[in-house]
Amino acid sequence: MRLAALAAIGVAALVAASCTTPAAPPTASTPTMNAEDPYLWLEDVEGERALNWVREQNARSLAQLEGDPRFAQLHADAVALATSRDRLPIGGIFDGHYYNFWQDETHVRGIYRRAHLADFARDGNPRWETVLDIDAIAAAEGANWVFKGIDCLEGTTRCLVSLSDGGKDATTYREYDLATRAFVPNGFVVPEAKSSVAWLDRDTLLVATDWGAGSMTESGYPFVVKRWTRGRPLASAIEVMRGQATDVGVFAGVLQDTDGVRVPIAVEADTFFESTNYRLDGAGGAQRISLPPKSSIQGLYQGYLIATLQEAWRGHPQGALIAYPLSESGSDNPNVTVLFAPNERQSIEGVAITRDAILVAGYENVRGRILRISRAGNAWNTSTIALPQNGSVTFAGAAPTETAAFAVFEDYLTPDTLYALERGATAARAVRSLPAQFDASPYVSEQFEAVSRDGTRVPYFVLRRRDMPLNGQNATLLYAYGGFQVSMTPGYSPNVGKLWLDRGGVYVIANIRGGGEFGPAWHQAGLRTNRQVIYDDFYAVQRDLVERRITSPRRLGIMGGSNGGLLMGVMLNQHPEMVNAAVVQVPLLDMLRYDQLLAGASWVDEYGSPSNPEERAFLEQITPYQNLRARDDFPLPFVLTSTKDDRVHPGHARKYVARMIELGMPVLYYENIDGGHSAAANLNEAARRRALEYTYLMQRLMD
Repeated sequence: MRLAALAAIGVAALVAASCTTPAAPPTASTPTMNAEDPYLWLEDVEGERALNWVREQNARSLAQLEGDPRFAQLHADAVALATSRDRLPIGGIFDGHYYNFWQDETHVRGIYRRAHLADFARDGNPRWETVLDIDAIAAAEGANWVFKGIDCLEGTTRCLVSLSDGGKDATTYREYDLATRAFVPNGFVVPEAKSSVAWLDRDTLLVATDWGAGSMTESGYPFVVKRWTRGRPLASAIEVMRGQATDVGVFAGVLQDTDGVRVPIAVEADTFFESTNYRLDGAGGAQRISLPPKSSIQGLYQGYLIATLQEAWRGHPQGALIAYPLSESGSDNPNVTVLFAPNERQSIEGVAITRDAILVAGYENVRGRILRISRAGNAWNTSTIALPQNGSVTFAGAAPTETAAFAVFEDYLTPDTLYALERGATAARAVRSLPAQFDASPYVSEQFEAVSRDGTRVPYFVLRRRDMPLNGQNATLLYAYGGFQVSMTPGYSPNVGKLWLDRGGVYVIANIRGGGEFGPAWHQAGLRTNRQVIYDDFYAVQRDLVERRITSPRRLGIMGGSNGGLLMGVMLNQHPEMVNAAVVQVPLLDMLRYDQLLAGASWVDEYGSPSNPEERAFLEQITPYQNLRARDDFPLPFVLTSTKDDRVHPGHARKYVARMIELGMPVLYYENIDGGHSAAANLNEAARRRALEYTYLMQRLMD
């Protein structure tokens, strides 16, 4: 079981494009590998000097981008798409209802609403009942609230609502009553922190939060879990589990079985990818659950613990889905059954559990399908649910105590279709398909493979006009992520269609190593000092696009955010000659200090540690900030971040841009004062960011 805190990472002008300031030679203040960093003051997130610098750079960038005659229409289109009601109401199942968080032009912050499950299953367009209005709460309280989630206790009307100030990862939990549509007077409130909270019963919570000095890890997450009883102050909560300050964090949760039995657990994240799991329901305190460090609990099914393996364990293969009796969770040698073992070109992307079956959303050569696994007597049975092929499948609601489940199919050119998984999830029925938000008829989606430096075949998808000439002159945007086992799978994007394809662009998604497209091995191939293979894969795709004459370096742009922002920074240093544009979103760029900034320490398992001599030597080779050099073939990049990003520190982007200015290199920069790691706190901010990005890409690739 990977909790939300662990999945995180894992999006005017500084200098106008016409800047011709000569490159300055490195000075004594240049941030070389061992010199003092002259731009540390930009890490002062809300310091007056730093924010004045941000405002100055924003003003310059916005003057160039918003002054472009194309911006106004791009922005209008982006706002229309962001606030469109032509979206599937994806959510979850709880107590006989389907719940959904919804945003539109009226509710830019969003509402939480519900419908009777049978009504939703009929056509996906039921009569909705609003139970929580974030816009109204924000207005009443004069706060910049961003909805981060809700956890309701089955059999009651009580929920815990998670609210963020401006989009930060740190949130406040407040008890809410679905019946009264109000926060509970004198109810549970957990102050702002990177907390995890779970219901034990109506009057008791498990809470992992900032308990004061010495209770948070080096990564900024809690490592002490306590039991808090209603009516008593939070400070009186009783400790039930303690990790270490060197952990990534310790997170509270509850597993629910198909018969409704609830099992409280804690996940001690020793590193980002290695965890120790504990049951908290025993009289003797926390009891360790028998699983390897690299594994993820997916849930309970008819008394069986269901988990996926990111490493081989006791003869069971890496990537497998396993089951064993929950009663044996404390045993050193549980009776394990392998339910599904993907081959080298397959992966498991999601697991959902209903009362009748375990559902597995997986991919074969980045094309989705759903497996159904059930138990009859002592036998496990596996079948495939009939769905369209050559696209993505994701779950859209399931609960272990309900027979109903929902899934969504989409591909790059086909709008989302909602399916009800019926008759014990043995059959899929199309419930509702979205209308097209751009005309896909002129376009085609193709899958190609590039060959990386070590001979590995790297797949990528190309979206283009069917009649496009292969003359190397097509404006092409290449997107990738390449980390944390995050897969780039086929998905319908109205923004890509309307803002890029319809304006003559080509869109490419690369399935480079570091992702999870082919399971944990595909990800682990690029960990730590092996990370260069990720950049070699990306370069191979760039070369392949040019060799196929889809585009040329003059017409090729690249985009990536967060870990993908690091990818952009590395590629700009290693192969600037391959591109003419780069959108660098909420990036990691100072890889010699990343572990000292916000949640950075939690990512050492992915990147390696700057404190380890061998790993530091590799990081010194790739770190984008310290390796910046003025060169004639370096394109003008567009760097974006958010002041309220408390996951990837905005100092990464700020210092990188300041260094470019020092070197006389043209660069565009935009920092949204709100927005968190998404760089947008609401739909309007998200639309503006997209319009800025596509205006920049058109300036660089189409002019």
